[in-house]
Amino acid sequence: MKEKFRFLNNTDTFSHLASLKYLPRWAVLFIDIAISAISFLTAYLIASAFIKHLPDRLLLSLFQRLILLLITQTGFFWLFHTYSGILRYSTMTDATKLFLAIFSNCFFLSALNFVCSLYISMPLFYYSSILIYGFIAFILLFGIRLTVRNIFNYFVETSAQIIPVMIYGIDEAGLGIARMILSSVNSKKQYKLVGFIDGDGNAVNKMVMGIRVYNHDDQTIKTKVANKVNTVIVSPIKMKEINPDEDLDVFIQNHISLLTSQPMDIWNGEMPSVRQIKPLKIEDLLEREPIQISFDDIALELKSKTVMVTGAAGSIGSEIVRQLCNFSPKLIVLVDNGETAIHNLRIELQNFSSTQNFSFLLGDVRNKERMEYIMDLYRPDFVFHAAAYKHVPLMEDFPCESVQVNVLGTKIMADLALKYKVSRFVMVSTDKAVNPTNVMGATKRIAEIYVQSLARKMQKTGNETTKFITTRFGNVLGSNGSVVPFFQEQIEKGGPVTVTHPDIIRYFMTVPEASSLVLEAGVMGEGGEIYVFDMGNPVKISHLAKKMIQMAGLIPGVDIQIVYTGLRPGEKLYEELLNHTEQVRPTNHPKIMVASVAEYDFDKISVDIDNLIKYSYLCKDFLVVSMMKQIVPEFKSNNSQYELLDINN
Repeated sequence: MKEKFRFLNNTDTFSHLASLKYLPRWAVLFIDIAISAISFLTAYLIASAFIKHLPDRLLLSLFQRLILLLITQTGFFWLFHTYSGILRYSTMTDATKLFLAIFSNCFFLSALNFVCSLYISMPLFYYSSILIYGFIAFILLFGIRLTVRNIFNYFVETSAQIIPVMIYGIDEAGLGIARMILSSVNSKKQYKLVGFIDGDGNAVNKMVMGIRVYNHDDQTIKTKVANKVNTVIVSPIKMKEINPDEDLDVFIQNHISLLTSQPMDIWNGEMPSVRQIKPLKIEDLLEREPIQISFDDIALELKSKTVMVTGAAGSIGSEIVRQLCNFSPKLIVLVDNGETAIHNLRIELQNFSSTQNFSFLLGDVRNKERMEYIMDLYRPDFVFHAAAYKHVPLMEDFPCESVQVNVLGTKIMADLALKYKVSRFVMVSTDKAVNPTNVMGATKRIAEIYVQSLARKMQKTGNETTKFITTRFGNVLGSNGSVVPFFQEQIEKGGPVTVTHPDIIRYFMTVPEASSLVLEAGVMGEGGEIYVFDMGNPVKISHLAKKMIQMAGLIPGVDIQIVYTGLRPGEKLYEELLNHTEQVRPTNHPKIMVASVAEYDFDKISVDIDNLIKYSYLCKDFLVVSMMKQIVPEFKSNNSQYELLDINN
């Protein structure tokens, strides 16, 4: 017996069968017609053998009756589209279509039979055979569909990765995801829908699409949901309606992984695909409200303009470019010194937008001649200056290089923007420029000082052809070198997750949010402002690490250890958007404020910065850092070799 059914345990056989494509519609229709023929002949034999007092004579022969029935039945199959479904994913909807098609055909043939009996006195069919046919045909047609579905499910469960899931939300998006799961033909990874979750009391404990709806409360999630699934797919509509940190935390605490789909507005009226089901991002669970941007003013300013972005292949720069595509500028000039990064971005954007004009350029902002060539060639209306060195520990080791890029590069671009009459020059800064404790933050503060003092001088002299604007914000989730991808990589490797200090906190926003705010601040600025963004509540990095571990369905401290490694050079426990001497005033946007910062005399600060740049070429790190501390007196090194300079002062 084992030998007879050995093929049923052959994984290769299962994999092959599970991966077969679905039958074309014509093949399904042909099978249904063949089953209809068998059903009719069987019904005729049963009626002839077991039913008494049948008419002695019929108008048509058995073959003619068979042809007539198949013609009419095919018409009703076509009318109700019974052949359009995939056999292995048959549902009660398919059963209903079959019933209606068969019932309608039986009713039609009975009516036709009655007319012939009335006017010709000779029926076409035995009434009993029509009735028996309808019963047999429905049983066989739906029965073969159920058989195919059960066999296929057995093959798939044997050969593929089956993940039982529940869907959080019985809204339009949630039901769309459910239909996708029930009709998915992906064989490598299969989701098995076992329930819905919703807080609507009217729907709880009822059936939707034949599947139970569970209540969204702590006890139900803990005792019922967690026992059935390790994965929940969150409807994208639900994500907009709920407080993610509060409403989804119960799943995370019960070690349930959370997935979601792309928003409905990019479904294009179709069901999502399995590929669109992605893990929920940590930024969706931060304790902050998403920042909403009004793009009308941005569109008005940027339409049909030439826009240049430096550091265009970086996290912020590339997102600025992507968002610029929505405003129909005449040309976007992308400048970056990373060969591979700009190459990859070019491929992405060429696929992303076929209507937008791009110019991709290799260039280093430290190279004045190269930058002037580009500025003279393209004469941009806007410059978004995002090129910078930003990694704190690395810049602590290479202060001269940090000065070269962050200070000299900014000075070159700002000077050229003035020379070539750029309408707006927008510099991307950082909260690490406030009361800096590291080289990177100090160089960005010096760059801020230069841009702002240049703007003030131009205003005093009446030369305001270029408006200089600075934007200052905190950490960006998912950017190159941020903790989120770093933690994710550590979790995937099995840990440990390394955090520098248990009390360290940071402000966070998403890359799209930060880029959108840069664009909006850039068009609202009148020149000389330093805009700071409302970053929401600070996030404890240890809390972030724990939540990411939980989102992966693991237990912090058990499955994945968290190890505290100590503060890195130049790192401080908390970041600030303003120092103690700075104040803010509101703007039209509730999340954007203008910082009232100390003003510097341009002529004096220019000399100091020129000397700083000159000495940076000598690669004398301590000398350069010492000069930076003279320019920025609030620069106090932390956990760094340069703390000696603060002692001497």
